[in-house]
Amino acid sequence: MRVLYLLNISNPDRLAADSGWIFADLLAPALADAGAEVTVAAPAPAGDGRAGFQRTAVPGTKYRARFAHDLDQLVDLIRDVRPDAVVANQVEAAPAVRTALLEAGSDAVLAGYCHYLPFSFTDDQQMKVDPSLDDAGLGLSALLAFAAGLAACDRILVHSSTAASWTTAAASRMSVDLGEKLRVVPAPRDERLVRDPADAHAPNDDGAVGVYNHRLYAHYGTARFVNLARQMTGPSVRLTVMDLFGDRRTDRTRLDGSPERHRAELAALEGVEVVSDRGDRVRYRNLLAGAHFGIAPFRAGCPWSMSVIDCQGMGLPVIASRLGWLAEHIDAELLFTTDAEAVALAERLATDAEFYTVHAKRAHASTADFTPALVAARYLEALS
Repeated sequence: MRVLYLLNISNPDRLAADSGWIFADLLAPALADAGAEVTVAAPAPAGDGRAGFQRTAVPGTKYRARFAHDLDQLVDLIRDVRPDAVVANQVEAAPAVRTALLEAGSDAVLAGYCHYLPFSFTDDQQMKVDPSLDDAGLGLSALLAFAAGLAACDRILVHSSTAASWTTAAASRMSVDLGEKLRVVPAPRDERLVRDPADAHAPNDDGAVGVYNHRLYAHYGTARFVNLARQMTGPSVRLTVMDLFGDRRTDRTRLDGSPERHRAELAALEGVEVVSDRGDRVRYRNLLAGAHFGIAPFRAGCPWSMSVIDCQGMGLPVIASRLGWLAEHIDAELLFTTDAEAVALAERLATDAEFYTVHAKRAHASTADFTPALVAARYLEALS
């Protein structure tokens, strides 16, 4: 099978912070191992030397990635690669890709990967646009573009059962019939970030280090994490916060300066250390290895989190609020509703060695189905 993988990269300055690029970089070699011929069309190459590469322009902003598509280039790509399947990692691009397939005379299967959902649901099942895509009131337009993408696809791939449920509900409300299109295909874990849980030593008398390795955008619920960090740090618990972005481009900070604001707030807290992996995957692994547990993000519309999987693969228990996919994936004993419950869980992980060891093993085991080989097999089955 020849696969053309259309990849939008939102963070070309720091590829290690771009989950879409990491996904493709891990998946492309696994697809090649499974016998597929993969070409990645993106602003930067992904995968090993077996993957073909066609350079595309950096979209500049998240809105250009959704609303600006180069049809001429898409037609040329399809004619050059002659794919059996095209994967649009930005679902909103699917109508343009479908048009390009039509113009190129290709009958390739078009699959859209719902890497990011531009909506969430309230407790009473009201659908809300994602605030991160609502600058100048563009949230509804982003949501409608997502719906148009769903309608244009032959296959729709989502990360989890939660994402499947949400995507189905959103499509129904926008009168898009998904039929038999939907497939659950999780993202692959990074095998460089896998450690025997026996090596994840329980905290000692020096206390435990909790790691927060997520983007610091406001829509990730970072304000709540800042408040929680004030309550959680103390004699038993210290926190390491990842600064994944470093210095961002002006066009990105102009749209949303919340990461820089929250980074400064966290750096000012006693018992909190803000660190950077500097885009180095080895350094990132070492920072995780120096921690004892992870803290999940507080994003309402979270369909999946690569950073959570990174922690779990390293044998780090992750505590999480009862939100979306997190409530589906995280062990029930590590879920919380209130900040007081979160603080109590962190204290227990720091002081109860038996509880810690049990959950380190469970965390590691929860990623067993996410090896690149298993995910590639599910991917190819979905595309067939």
